[in-house]
Amino acid sequence: MATILVVDDEMGIRELLSEILSDEGYAVDVAENARQAREYREKLMPDLVLLDIWMPDTDGVMLLKEWVAQSQLTMPVIMMSGHATIDTAVEATKIGALNFLEKPIALQKLLSAVEQGLVAPPRRVDTPAVASKTPRAAVLVVSDTLEAISNSPSDVPTTTISFNIPLRDARDAFERAYFEYHLARESGSVTRVAEKTGLERTHLYRKLKQIGIELGKNRRA
Repeated sequence: MATILVVDDEMGIRELLSEILSDEGYAVDVAENARQAREYREKLMPDLVLLDIWMPDTDGVMLLKEWVAQSQLTMPVIMMSGHATIDTAVEATKIGALNFLEKPIALQKLLSAVEQGLVAPPRRVDTPAVASKTPRAAVLVVSDTLEAISNSPSDVPTTTISFNIPLRDARDAFERAYFEYHLARESGSVTRVAEKTGLERTHLYRKLKQIGIELGKNRRA
């Protein structure tokens, strides 16, 4: 029987989720803040964590970062929030969260996310190693999220794109990862990236600015 830890500062949410998940045959433990969740994780490892983002002492994203830094993120974590922005949700999945559920959580979405989380392979949250000066092609891994993982230089981050965001935001996130990859591959040369991607250079500059890629001093025209 899988054990699920529910971390939420609202008693009503904790009780509701506990009741639903217990009825589905799961063992459920609860924590009302990050401190309790931290203490629980130091002693036990649940099979899955439902983690609220907005909490009074330490928010869920900061706790997620702590678990990553301490090599304690060895279980799937599903973030929950009724107030988080798209950027927060994307940040959480990029750090290592498996999924994001928006409150109020629909019953079917909850059960589906939990079921998928319990059978998902462990998330890779370490920084990809630099293999060589010439990066290999990016790899796309599809589950409930889309990960663009590149064995390119260290300034190209691993990008996780949640399927639970609007298409426009997902497209922007993918384009950012795409152009970061090519900029790293071409040593920051915008001219060569324009040739590789089939874009006119002025249009490429506008596109990079639109999706928030800053052309630093180390990047060349």
